[in-house]
Amino acid sequence: MTVHSFQEKFDEKIDREDTIEPRDWMPDDYRKTLIRQISQHAHSEIVGMLPEGNWITRAPSLRRKAVLLAKVQDEGGHGLYLYSAAETLGITRDEMLEQLHSGKAKYSSIFNYPTTTWADMGAIGWLVDGAAIMNQVPLCRTSYGPYARAMVRVCKEESFHQRQGFEIMLTLAKGTEEQKKMAQDALDRWWWPSIMMFGPPDAESPNSESSMRWRIKRFSNDELRQKFIDVTVEQTKILGLTLPDKDLKWNEARGHYDYGAINWEEFWNVVKGNGPCNKERLETRRKAWEEGAWVREAALANAKKRAERKNKEASAA
Repeated sequence: MTVHSFQEKFDEKIDREDTIEPRDWMPDDYRKTLIRQISQHAHSEIVGMLPEGNWITRAPSLRRKAVLLAKVQDEGGHGLYLYSAAETLGITRDEMLEQLHSGKAKYSSIFNYPTTTWADMGAIGWLVDGAAIMNQVPLCRTSYGPYARAMVRVCKEESFHQRQGFEIMLTLAKGTEEQKKMAQDALDRWWWPSIMMFGPPDAESPNSESSMRWRIKRFSNDELRQKFIDVTVEQTKILGLTLPDKDLKWNEARGHYDYGAINWEEFWNVVKGNGPCNKERLETRRKAWEEGAWVREAALANAKKRAERKNKEASAA
């Protein structure tokens, strides 16, 4: 069969909403797009453990410690599922991590902001994980099978994370005046970075068109951002807090909330590595990789010994 014939079969599968599996023929650009997106998603989960892990020992109660610890553990698992899915496309885990550590590969810009108070744990769970769910639920129907299947479990656990964050914010908002101020301050700082998580406007997104055509993505950046804002405004009313956007108002004709201008200059500055915590996050990940070398070496040595022992037993039999 010619490349043209393979392309036609691939296009027919996409049009029929069939999943593409690792052994199926796929265009190089489709493969590259998936590797970029899935590895970036995996890196985001791993780097995303850092700002929250910073608060495990300082959580205000044993219950809060246990819940936050479980959440951070979940995120490590999400990274594992996603790295495994990306490996089915012909890239190794070591290659992906080298790209992260060198700065070649990106991760979500949201994790380059500092967590300065306990209320940030609530804002991250409610807003950041809420935005992640909005973005990730459609990925359960993405065209690449291993990615779609990984996302089913990821989304179930992210729903727990979002509820945990909202519960923290609700407790603070209904608490003392100082606690409510803490919750409002966290909301003020995390709101705009959260709605930037959906990526640049559709007109400025270089990969959106092809990702939509290949059914990797199901909704555009702007569609998902609007849906998130519409939902979150109503949740904010329950909390009794105020979103930091003076231009936010209901548009009856559109059936959506209008919102103010997003500071895309800040977004691109963070993406380029100039955010408040970019250098700190990467240095922490590099250090963990270097200090964990002995664990990887020991695991490989043990696996080699077990393989040798099995071969001897097989020969003796």
